Amino acid sequence: MQTPQSPESWQYRALNSRTPGLRHFSNALIDLVEEGHPIVAGSADLQYSNGLNGFAERYPDRYIQFGISEQNMVSAAAGLATTGQMPFVATFASFLGLLCCEQIRMDVAYCDLPVRLIGHHTGISLGFYGTSHHATEDIATMRSIANLTVVSPADGPQFASALKASVDWPQPIYFRIGRGSEPDVYEAGTPFTFGKAIEHLQGDELTIIACGMAVHPAAEAAHALNAEGRSVGLIDMPTLKPIDREAIVAAAARSRLIVTVEEHNTIGGLGSAVAEVLADKGSPARLVRHGIKDEFSLIAPPTHLYAHYKLDSKGIASIARDALV
Repeated sequence: MQTPQSPESWQYRALNSRTPGLRHFSNALIDLVEEGHPIVAGSADLQYSNGLNGFAERYPDRYIQFGISEQNMVSAAAGLATTGQMPFVATFASFLGLLCCEQIRMDVAYCDLPVRLIGHHTGISLGFYGTSHHATEDIATMRSIANLTVVSPADGPQFASALKASVDWPQPIYFRIGRGSEPDVYEAGTPFTFGKAIEHLQGDELTIIACGMAVHPAAEAAHALNAEGRSVGLIDMPTLKPIDREAIVAAAARSRLIVTVEEHNTIGGLGSAVAEVLADKGSPARLVRHGIKDEFSLIAPPTHLYAHYKLDSKGIASIARDALV
């Protein structure tokens, strides 16, 4: 019998994939199958990049390798959903959220089918692969499609919890996740509720609202600013649609200055969603949207890009200090 630690076992290979943070993907789906849910999974030739290799080895009859045919994968997932299956399909976010927009809109969302779409390596996390592989417009695109829920987990544990919670969610979901190397913000098993923000800190001067990979550096920035004597709050907004309107309004009433942080174009993403809520409520709060300023991102290692666009902790802290002046 194979043990979880033996090199031959699927558990060992899933835990030691090239993207260690994405091991949660395979393991969460395996748990759901073992609980009796009709899970099927598919990827477009990227099972080693998104961690689905572990699931494929454990349940080969529930895994489909579509090859480099992302649009076909989405349409096939919609077809599988009509037969009572719950499909989870994954590829780079630049392909899923942009190339497959038509298939997501018409085959999945228009039909309101329980397909789970996982766009991984979001934002500028693919670095040297360049503009064709950077996904800095997918929130805007996916958020505008009716019936489609949009979720941007901060880390692997939160992603796993969201995946497990999704079995009771009736609508299709677009998950926007990183490359699997993000530091953990949450412990494994932390409950996840769709449409609910998570408040980490309260601040009287400023509240940072972040999503996805930006949550961890935003937390570091908030703690650094508080250590300087400022009063800075932090909210993780993992569900971008439906967004937690109450959390936004409460934060704006308390601090009157909001800074949104996202690895995305500042048009159409988290910042725009927060602006819509504030405008609808007639809030007097001032909003600063921080992200990529409506440009095609540069080509460089991800760490260099995060520093360049001030999406690391030092950069976010500097944006917040400027906003507080």
